[in-house]
Amino acid sequence: MNKGESMKQAFKASAVETMTSVLIGLLVSWLITFYALPLWGLEPSPAQSLSITAVYTAASFARQLFVRRLFA
Repeated sequence: MNKGESMKQAFKASAVETMTSVLIGLLVSWLITFYALPLWGLEPSPAQSLSITAVYTAASFARQLFVRRLFA
């Protein structure tokens, strides 16, 4: 295996780990958005909560993948 192949595998492993973490975070974030925002008088629908969460999830994935690659 040459260096390029091992880096490709390391990137794939980083992406899988990051996606797993992000998907768990997506569920937790959606539940918090849906149930916590009403405490401040905001009443998002489930679809609105999902849209808000999707924006933060995309940012979270990019951030986590960048940090993992920075330290790889």
